[in-house]
Amino acid sequence: MDVDWAGRTVAIEHAWIARERTGRALFVFLHEGLGSLAMWKDFPRVLCDALGVRGLVYSRPGYGASTPRGPDERWDADFMHRQAHEVLPAFLAAVGVGPAAAPPWLFGHSDGASIALLYAARFPDRVAGLVALAPHVFVEPVGLASIEAARQTYQTTDLRERLARYHRDVDSAFWGWNDIWLHPPFRNWNIEDELVTLRAPVLAVQGRDDEYGTLAQVEGVAQAVPGTRVIVLDDCGHSPHKDQPARLVEEVARFFASPGA
Repeated sequence: MDVDWAGRTVAIEHAWIARERTGRALFVFLHEGLGSLAMWKDFPRVLCDALGVRGLVYSRPGYGASTPRGPDERWDADFMHRQAHEVLPAFLAAVGVGPAAAPPWLFGHSDGASIALLYAARFPDRVAGLVALAPHVFVEPVGLASIEAARQTYQTTDLRERLARYHRDVDSAFWGWNDIWLHPPFRNWNIEDELVTLRAPVLAVQGRDDEYGTLAQVEGVAQAVPGTRVIVLDDCGHSPHKDQPARLVEEVARFFASPGA
């Protein structure tokens, strides 16, 4: 699907899950910094089937089969803001989930969770609820160290070949993410103050062994958004949907059925 992104046409790879469940809630899945539609594997369908809802999964520009970054295109420190405030609204409108439609739930992981939080804060009436897995709300040294290590791994191991199975232009995907996170001005990136306008119920989930952030990240969400339910998973790293999928589905189902949600 072609979407107008600030005057530029980009193709957005996307897939619906159980679209025939008309009248049921819609969950929109936002992938991590190196993710894509395909890298979610079967988790979105498993979750949607467990909840009896519809799903919509997409790859952001630069990832998966969506339009890659241009040869001279370098993202700036506001790259997640632009995804939340420009790309996501345009994409949702293009697939018929615009402001006039019933508000969807957002299910985001890592960078995708940050984008979901920023979207829900900018458009509080357009989100029914939000699940944030391992969100980033500010930059921590532990995260930068892991991203530095990922750069080394990409350059010296078969990581590039493994990621290439999931991205039309793997270098576009990797360097778009890695370069901006390690760009010195990005160290000051912080969205905590922007989240105070968010009104949708929030479930924030993080693994206790997350290699990209401490529990201060989900605590920061809870501080900014009163009523946030925080779940910390043991024996779990940065990807709860991979490390603890059954427990995660259980927690999301409980939250989705709760009176507050």
